[in-house]
Amino acid sequence: MLKQLLMAACFAVPLAAVAQDKMAQDKKPTAQQEKMTMCNKDAGDKKLAGDARKKFMSECLSAKKTSQQDKMKTCNKEAGDKKLAGDDRKKFMSSCLSA
Repeated sequence: MLKQLLMAACFAVPLAAVAQDKMAQDKKPTAQQEKMTMCNKDAGDKKLAGDARKKFMSECLSAKKTSQQDKMKTCNKEAGDKKLAGDDRKKFMSSCLSA
């Protein structure tokens, strides 16, 4: 009886860990986490380091969200400046508006 109980426990522990891992993967990042990711990418693209990076990150993370309408105007202007059309424009706009 004890042997069967120990065997069941040996199987249950790894299965619980796998289930917990799966649940962690299903969670979407918070708005703040997404903003941090975007700001980090922008800082990397600009090759910022040291104090300049700290200042940029601080400003980027504290910036208020723009309204969806403002965002649409900005993204449209950028797409126009880049002379994007068709699928390239759709892909850019989707990416830009979700950032």
